[in-house]
Amino acid sequence: MKNIFLTSILLIFFGNAFAQEFNKKTFHLSGNLEADSKLVSKLDFNQINNSVYLPEENKKSPFLAGLFSLLVPGAGEIYTEEYIKAAVFLALEAAVVTTAIIYDKKGNDQTEMFENFADKNWSVVKYAEWLMQYKAELGLPEDCNITINPDESLPPWERVNWEELNHCESRFSHKLPPHGNQQYYELIGKYPQYSPGWPNFSGESDYHIVPQIYLDYSAMRGKANDYYNVASKAVIGIYINHFLSGIDAVWSAISYNKDLALNIRIQNVNLAADVEWIPTLNIKYSF
Repeated sequence: MKNIFLTSILLIFFGNAFAQEFNKKTFHLSGNLEADSKLVSKLDFNQINNSVYLPEENKKSPFLAGLFSLLVPGAGEIYTEEYIKAAVFLALEAAVVTTAIIYDKKGNDQTEMFENFADKNWSVVKYAEWLMQYKAELGLPEDCNITINPDESLPPWERVNWEELNHCESRFSHKLPPHGNQQYYELIGKYPQYSPGWPNFSGESDYHIVPQIYLDYSAMRGKANDYYNVASKAVIGIYINHFLSGIDAVWSAISYNKDLALNIRIQNVNLAADVEWIPTLNIKYSF
């Protein structure tokens, strides 16, 4: 009974396909095995193309699938009708992009905060005066002399001759870049030689005795760097998500295009008083 039911379904399913192959001759199957067997037995089976493949227009291009997902993760999966995986890749993309944007902004805000803090508290004038006061103890050049504008209404970085300042720093491993430079804000909170420019410095010639405000500023800079590190890792995550989604989309397209070959053969069986035609089905997947 199960075989008869399955055979009837298959005959109904492939009826139209047979009709198109046999000289465009149209016929309809009833679903009754005995009646349909007689109808099919009248056909010229030498003309049968016994393989039915997926129509070319229904196949998915692995190249396009990969390209779509490289551009927008999940797009290739939508194209190949892998909707759950598409949702996963799209959700990951939204998460890493949002993380990158949020933490980059946090880093920018924190950077603006510590730069304003430095401009308000660290004085290159105090640092220059310290260099000249202890130039002998520090082993600085004898001709170390830094011109300082006495106009205190100007910001400290506009009162100092920077070329002379850098000349006096020749003994040190670092020279202070001009104000506003990223390295300017980094050095004054990273190397103890710049601690005399901070308030409450009391180390005299020993610049390794740093005030608490120097440590606080260093922590502020470190927090900004932490934010930027998270943002950078999120950006890397974006590239990885695009790459993995592209690879998955290519594989999904290949899987979608597995040729389903339905090899149909009509076999005649001689009975005592009649001939029965038995349709058989062979299903083969090719990769």
